[in-house]
Amino acid sequence: MIRISTRLNERAVVTGCKIDNKSSLLAEIAKVASESYGLDAAMLLDRLEEREKLGATGFGGGSAIPHCKYDDIDAPLGVFVRLAKAIDYEAIDDGHVDLVFALISPSGDGAAHLRALAEVSRMFRDESSCAQLRGAGDFGAIYALLTYDEERDAA
Repeated sequence: MIRISTRLNERAVVTGCKIDNKSSLLAEIAKVASESYGLDAAMLLDRLEEREKLGATGFGGGSAIPHCKYDDIDAPLGVFVRLAKAIDYEAIDDGHVDLVFALISPSGDGAAHLRALAEVSRMFRDESSCAQLRGAGDFGAIYALLTYDEERDAA
C-alpha cells in the first residue's frame, strides 16, 4: 500500500499535466507549491534548478524526485504531478518520466530530508505503487493513495 508521511496538500496533486520538458515541469512544481503552501515560487524554482545542475533527479522506471531545501518550513512538503505524456528528464535509466514527486525540505533538517527521500524512492521502486498511481482516475484518487492512513481504515 502506498503511504507518504511527507506533508501533502490536496491542492499539491496535479494530474493530466501537459508539459513537454523538464524546465517547464520544474516551473509548474514551483507554481503549485506556491499556491498550495505559500512558498516563493521564484526562489523555489531557483533551488530546484540548482539541485538539477548537480545531477538529474530522474529516478528510473518513469519517475523523478526533484528536491531541494527551503527556509522557513518546519517539515518536508510534497508536490505530486502525473504527466499526461512522459517527458525526457535525463533519468538514470534514460527513460521518460510521467510520475513526479517533488520534495521540499527544511533547510536545517538534513535527517528529515533523507527520511522523506527514502520514503518516496521506496514508493517509486515498487511497481505496484507506480501502477496504482498511473491507473488512478483523478487527483482525489491519487491523493487518497498517497495519504492512505491505516488507522482510518482499521475498523
